[in-house]
Amino acid sequence: METKLKYGCNPHQGQSRLIVPGDPPPLEMLNGTPGYINLLDAIGAWQLVRELRLATGKPGAASFKHVSPAGAAIARPLDEAFLKSQFLDREDLSPVATAYVRARGGDRLCSFGDVAAVSDTVDASLARVLAREVCDLIIAPGYDADALEILKNKRGGKFLILRIDPDYEPPAVESRQLFGFTLEQQRNDARIATGMFKKPVTPGAKVPDDVAETLAVATITLKYTQSNSVCLAYQGQVIGNGAGQQSRVHCMRLACSKADKWFMQQHPKVLGLKFKEGLMKAEKANVVDQYLIWDELSEPEERFMLSQLTARPEPLTRKERTDWIAKFDDVCVSSDAFFPFRDSIDRASRSHVKYVAHPGGSLRDESVTEAAHEYGMIMIHTGVRCFLH
Repeated sequence: METKLKYGCNPHQGQSRLIVPGDPPPLEMLNGTPGYINLLDAIGAWQLVRELRLATGKPGAASFKHVSPAGAAIARPLDEAFLKSQFLDREDLSPVATAYVRARGGDRLCSFGDVAAVSDTVDASLARVLAREVCDLIIAPGYDADALEILKNKRGGKFLILRIDPDYEPPAVESRQLFGFTLEQQRNDARIATGMFKKPVTPGAKVPDDVAETLAVATITLKYTQSNSVCLAYQGQVIGNGAGQQSRVHCMRLACSKADKWFMQQHPKVLGLKFKEGLMKAEKANVVDQYLIWDELSEPEERFMLSQLTARPEPLTRKERTDWIAKFDDVCVSSDAFFPFRDSIDRASRSHVKYVAHPGGSLRDESVTEAAHEYGMIMIHTGVRCFLH
């Protein structure tokens, strides 16, 4: 099957098309006309959620932007602090809807205008969530009839809806054309399973099942993130993904800064911000983001932030930040390749990371592990590198 696309990576790049093998084809466009980047995100996101399902046995979801996950999660209960921090009301959500709410809530700024993917059939519960979010596309293995009706009315009928055959398996060898040259390689079919994280190199340490599950979520996310990449996760949910950096410590700094903001969004001072009437959820999210970096704002930025509030808030002190982040236990970090120096471990400690997973194999593995032990972290070597380019 051949489908003409809206355009390539940019509007001036024409002659864009999708060629899908098989009869019947494993990928169907149920609504809308996607572009090139839409499909790159959708195909990457589908692979991620499929692997989350395989690894954990729970519904998985991903929020993709610009060929990397902004967030990913499996279905677990939602607590009140998380719901309030995301400007959400308590409602009876299905497991697949819960997974997507958690995935999108991992980095709500980056998830704005995302591609959503879920491992399970889209039901009306998830469709109602998607209908009120700024989201461009959903890819899933199936749709209930009432869910499909809701989604086809989104964005004036132009919302992109893709259905993929969950049993489809691509060829073992993949190819890519670049500047007129064709490269081939074996597809990255390395299986990430929770058992990989049950044998830490830290003497006498044990990894609980729920932590192993969270480490699997982080590592599967890395498998579909542009390298270099480091991912922080908490209770089965990505809370900070540092992607596409040339230096590993910069990946760690980026991931930790996102995770720190995720923690701080649930601080009482943040939950107590008084917004002006009529602000959209995305606008409130931007105000919170500015509030959390208040000391970095210019005068015009500060004036704008305060203009969106009905009362001037008290800034967060350094001690308040440190004490609040320390309340979160069993924070996990995974890296797509080994840590070459201890600097990444030093930065992770400030985000209260307890479990560290990386492939191992560095000449400095011993000193990196020693650094982890200094902070009371538990170190795991997976033996599997997860680069993606």
